[in-house]
Amino acid sequence: MKQYLGSVLLMAACLLATACVAEPTNRATTNANVAASPAPTATKSPTPVSEKASNSQALTLPVLDAFLTNESASGLLKSRLQLTDEQIAKLKQAAHVETAKLSEANAGTSTGETANARTTAKEKITALIGAEKQQQLEALIAEQWSSDTEGAPDKTATQPTSNESRAVATDGRGPNQVPTDSRIVVNAPAYRMDVFEAGRLIKSYKIGIGYPQFPLPTGLRKARTIIFNPTWTPPDEPWVAKMKDVSVGEKVEAGSKLNPLGPIKIPIGGPSLIHGGKSPAKLGTFASHGCVGLTTPQVQDFAKVLAQLGGSHLTDTDIAAYARDKTETKQLKLANAIPVELRYETIVVEDGKLHIYRDVYDQDANTEENLRVVLEANGVRLDDLTEEERTQVLSALAQMAGASTAQPTPLAKRSPMADKRATASSSPFEKKSTATKPMPRAGKNQKEIVIEIAELRGKGYPAPVDLDTGTGQKKRSRSSIQNPER
Repeated sequence: MKQYLGSVLLMAACLLATACVAEPTNRATTNANVAASPAPTATKSPTPVSEKASNSQALTLPVLDAFLTNESASGLLKSRLQLTDEQIAKLKQAAHVETAKLSEANAGTSTGETANARTTAKEKITALIGAEKQQQLEALIAEQWSSDTEGAPDKTATQPTSNESRAVATDGRGPNQVPTDSRIVVNAPAYRMDVFEAGRLIKSYKIGIGYPQFPLPTGLRKARTIIFNPTWTPPDEPWVAKMKDVSVGEKVEAGSKLNPLGPIKIPIGGPSLIHGGKSPAKLGTFASHGCVGLTTPQVQDFAKVLAQLGGSHLTDTDIAAYARDKTETKQLKLANAIPVELRYETIVVEDGKLHIYRDVYDQDANTEENLRVVLEANGVRLDDLTEEERTQVLSALAQMAGASTAQPTPLAKRSPMADKRATASSSPFEKKSTATKPMPRAGKNQKEIVIEIAELRGKGYPAPVDLDTGTGQKKRSRSSIQNPER
């Protein structure tokens, strides 16, 4: 009973109030008859979920609303937190009211949405059940978010304390880690999903990520099943009431234009799916409720790549056959579960360049401390950069910071090593200037700033390979133009 209750509540925590609902499928199952190769070993995530990260993703009122939607949640709150029926009813009402205010059309249009959602949740819940119970509820939801019966995060990894750098891996592995095994790597701030085979990047996808109030979680999950033609049951939520031709509790059949999951979904444990159904315009934006969103052609291509990676047989002919018979839901179980690593890295050395992504979930990730950790992991010290490089980097950090991130500290005096390097690289016929190149201001919708740093050449995480942008046009790698808007 306890295990069943945990599973049910996990489903509630899977954002039942959203389109990203991992419904069980029990119609037809297709298992690949292939020789099982040794299953890949899931090593510890190089970007473990910090205490703050877990809580910030779990405790917003819309996510609380999703958690409380399931009737079994009340029993858990009574037994674990000793809440009364009256307190639970008030929590439901407050969470429901906040969810009704959400507008998907305006998601991500204002600064600090995730930070504001966290603050609002803490204040309202504290007012209803007190500070101590609020903290217990926060911990309970973080636990439910991270627990994973389908693909568990690595619970052996030590979690960092709140004052530890978000960029530091507690298992001794550095930031921007390049996998040595076969796995999927998703970096939310980069809106990017990569497929690695035996440590080699073979495929990249531009993706949509969870809305600020429904963030994509972090941690190590597993993909075990590909589900074709999934159905969807609309929850009792205000946003559903605004939809035409959809009724609460009435199953939306597979293949229906009203089904937001698209033709394929891949459960990856906990609150998240990788699924299709997104328009190309939604890629590179907030486009889902705690899930990885792809277009239909993208998810069909990814399913084939994932099946091959997992030792199962899936061809274009198979996918076309599933697409023709949209009324029948089928599953393909992977012979080997594939690790899916959900990262939150806003400072990335990639293919010799420094990429600083916007702190989309207000995680206080764009700090000088984290910058130093990332640079030093690649054998470069911030103090040894030229004054121009440091000015650009620290300015970029400030521009890409979240709502609550402190501004970078003023520039310290450059080290003698940097002065020596700058002098050695200067031409004797070159007129020296102490002026630094001004850093262009980031546009409102700009998602990253890319800075060329000579010392980083040949280092870092790989550039995208065979990048599927969802538009039908593939790019080999991201443009090297500085400060691109995507």
